[in-house]
Amino acid sequence: MAKPALDKDLKRVSGLEVATHDLARSLAGPGIALVFLLAAAVWASFVVADGPTSYLVVIAAVIAGYMALNVGANDVANNMGPAVGSKALTMLSALIIAGTFEAAGALLAGGDVVNTVARDLLIGEQLDGDTFVLVMMAALLASALWVNLATIIGAPVSTTHAVVGGVVGAGVASAGFGFIAWPIIGTIAASWVISPMLGGIFAAILLTIIRVTITNRIDMISAARVWVPILVALMTGIFAMYLATKGLKRIWKPDLPLVMLLGLSFAALGWIIAMPMVRRQSLTIENRKKHIAKLFRVPLIVAAALLSFAHGANDVANAVGPFAAIVTTIQTGHMESAGLALPLWVLFIGAVGIALGLALFGPRLIRKVGEQITKLNEIRAYCVALSAACTVLAASALGLPVSSTHIAVGAIFGVGFLREYIAQREMKGNAVPAQARFVDPAMLNATPEDALAKERQQARRRLVRRQHVLSIAAAWVITVPASAVLAALVFLGLNLVIG
Repeated sequence: MAKPALDKDLKRVSGLEVATHDLARSLAGPGIALVFLLAAAVWASFVVADGPTSYLVVIAAVIAGYMALNVGANDVANNMGPAVGSKALTMLSALIIAGTFEAAGALLAGGDVVNTVARDLLIGEQLDGDTFVLVMMAALLASALWVNLATIIGAPVSTTHAVVGGVVGAGVASAGFGFIAWPIIGTIAASWVISPMLGGIFAAILLTIIRVTITNRIDMISAARVWVPILVALMTGIFAMYLATKGLKRIWKPDLPLVMLLGLSFAALGWIIAMPMVRRQSLTIENRKKHIAKLFRVPLIVAAALLSFAHGANDVANAVGPFAAIVTTIQTGHMESAGLALPLWVLFIGAVGIALGLALFGPRLIRKVGEQITKLNEIRAYCVALSAACTVLAASALGLPVSSTHIAVGAIFGVGFLREYIAQREMKGNAVPAQARFVDPAMLNATPEDALAKERQQARRRLVRRQHVLSIAAAWVITVPASAVLAALVFLGLNLVIG
């Protein structure tokens, strides 16, 4: 009798240990995040000059760090999701690569978009410096809260939407509708519509090129030996030109001929490196699409790294753009109209916060984006990553805060819808689809046309999950007004407490 009782007691102890371990793991992420926010506050208190409003910089540093954590947790999923969903990268490898390149992009190339978010959205002559600081703090806190909520419920929303909506809402609450630079808002809103379309179109075009040049050929291995190195060369050339013109602009500003020469040189270097690598890999694979797709793993990893760099350059503005405006305004005593000084320590908080948020809270949304919208292999994921990277890089170069979420998800849908179109075209004209399961009574049809229509509907469900189109679109639509209303309420509260 004692033995069963002892076994039950041991099971209870074991269950308690497991529960304690799970609880500790669940609390580890928030605990590390809290340590980071405290470190940001301490750092800001040492860096900022003493003054009657210096405490506002410390508070703003904590809010900016909180926003950076949410940017990493939510937005970066759109960059690494395709690589993880296609099994080209493990989750750990994706987190390491994304964290490194996100931080590098934020520190090296994050300046232009910061100016657009923090300064160009508002007409500063209508506000004094203290009110402008409260507007920026309210915008940061409201957008961070909204993105945090979206991350908890598993919705990949745009942090750019959130921060722009926050600036608009707090600005209207402080000085009315005339305080907002509506033409700039209109330009940004247009880019939100155009960017997912461009991402989808570019991805579909790239996938079509790969199909024509490689996967639709009889000898796919020989074709891949020629074209995969060319795609790698294109990617390395574009990345080199971007670094020369934007990423290293603080220490080096080459002229256009030199930039073009660098692009061609690095493209040639990428081709030289990829040629023997692809040839060596092709010796051990079969002439099948599944095996050919494995040749795109290395280009996909490079494309994912490129996209992470671009995202860090573009979306660090969502965390430190308003914060940089707060620091500059407190230091000068008024809202700057000519431009913003961007101290390295400000960008560093954004870069570390994004990387840390990705590592602590990003895996859930990475899996959702990479696996639950459409089925991705290495080729499709490569098309998504490269097309999204090129679009985000162009937007960052223009200083336009487009949504990387829209671009990446648009590229995923573009690949999925292209596959649907190809599947339907291949079935067109067939009296009875080859995949029709006539042994299943549910599949019997009155006419061949009915069979074809049902098969097309099934193909759509298999290739792109329609429910995600509606849910993601709803999240995109509600983000701006929700963050605007929340920012207005936060501003009124801050104005009562601080103002």
